Amino acid sequence: MSEPTAEQLNRWDRQIVWHAFTQMAEYEPLIIDRADGCTLVDIEGNEYIDGVSSLWCNVHGHRHPRIDAAIRRQLDRVAHVTLLGTSNPTTIKLARRLIDLAPEGLKHVFFSDDGATAVEVAVKMALQYWQQRKDPRPEKTVYVALDQAYHGDTLGAVSVGGVDLFHNMFRPLLFNTIRVTSPDTYRTPPGVSPRNLLAYHLDQVEQVLKEHHRRIAALVIEPLVQGAAGMIVHPPGYLQGVRKLTRQYDVLLIADEVAVGMGRTGRLFACRHEDVSPDLLCLAKGLTGGYMPMAATLATGEIWQAFLGDYAEAKTFFHGHTYGGNPLAAAAALATLDVFEQEQTLARMPEKIERLGQHLQRICKLPHVGHVRQCGLIAGIELVRDAATKEPYPWAEKRGIRVCDHARTEGVLLRPLGNVIVIMPPLAITLEQLDRIAAAVEHGICATT
Repeated sequence: MSEPTAEQLNRWDRQIVWHAFTQMAEYEPLIIDRADGCTLVDIEGNEYIDGVSSLWCNVHGHRHPRIDAAIRRQLDRVAHVTLLGTSNPTTIKLARRLIDLAPEGLKHVFFSDDGATAVEVAVKMALQYWQQRKDPRPEKTVYVALDQAYHGDTLGAVSVGGVDLFHNMFRPLLFNTIRVTSPDTYRTPPGVSPRNLLAYHLDQVEQVLKEHHRRIAALVIEPLVQGAAGMIVHPPGYLQGVRKLTRQYDVLLIADEVAVGMGRTGRLFACRHEDVSPDLLCLAKGLTGGYMPMAATLATGEIWQAFLGDYAEAKTFFHGHTYGGNPLAAAAALATLDVFEQEQTLARMPEKIERLGQHLQRICKLPHVGHVRQCGLIAGIELVRDAATKEPYPWAEKRGIRVCDHARTEGVLLRPLGNVIVIMPPLAITLEQLDRIAAAVEHGICATT
């Protein structure tokens, strides 16, 4: 078969490939052919700064020589080994490394494929734990999650998710979840001041736990930032407060760090900002530097113990993924952690975080920018029809998409969340590239609102 032309690739991409979260009737192909560092290059040779880390997963840039070399070395040994009854040195070393770095108390690692599966694993582990521990609590089968939460697209992850646009269609397939209001620092409840916001939301969590704790297995949370909700940044102290309440009422805490982990917030794990140790911690996306699919669910020793017993007792965690713990992905993940150390990635972030913040301070003054929010190198810029009343633009007007379309003409690739412009570049981004991203966003907002 001869090499297809650009025209053929575009046609096949429109007609054959079914893209995620994309209306295919309106899709216009953008086909990325290669990349280097934080720059993507399409099949026409056009260059774009990767302003959203290829969907929040690239960490150290594309084609990083250390990660490339680690994968090549692993290819010379073995490409895949199942974890169903066997293992391999690379995956074992990664598990040890994660436990050494993780918040205190997390002692065991279950590998899967992506963020949704990491959460799915945690949800199932939590339920089985309560059934099998020495003093079983079989009535604890209910989960608590936040409004507008997003934890992935498998059915368990969707059940604890709360983005109506994504999830309403599938309600007949889902288990019921108790909801608490997201602690949004922009769209606050009537009569609640910024000073009282934290207490208000923690009180809501406590009321739910107080009433239902006997049947609640776990509370699931995205620490510090709710990504798909529009980069909602929680008030300081919320995560720590939730941890204290879950301990008080004997409820497990599942921390979904799929998006906020691996340095995005300025710390390797977002939970570190508030000295929180969850019972289950979910990782994916940046775990391999954005190179390969891999996820990990970290669990405490107490949870692990509940699954141990004689074969005949059937206490085994009967859940697994063909490519869970894949050696190639594990090699990429180990190299990613090496690069964090060798290049002092986290130590170099404050300057970049400050630079992004300076741009956001300017952008927030633009007409029709209702709110800007930032946590580390994660930023959301919310566009509104009326900044005084916070009236949103109608979703169908595609304001966020239009801004990102303009940014692309300036060589910056972004993807919005409705009317929220998301900036989440690789941690390897340069200050000059950050300047270009911010300028493209600013110009796009001015041109389209």
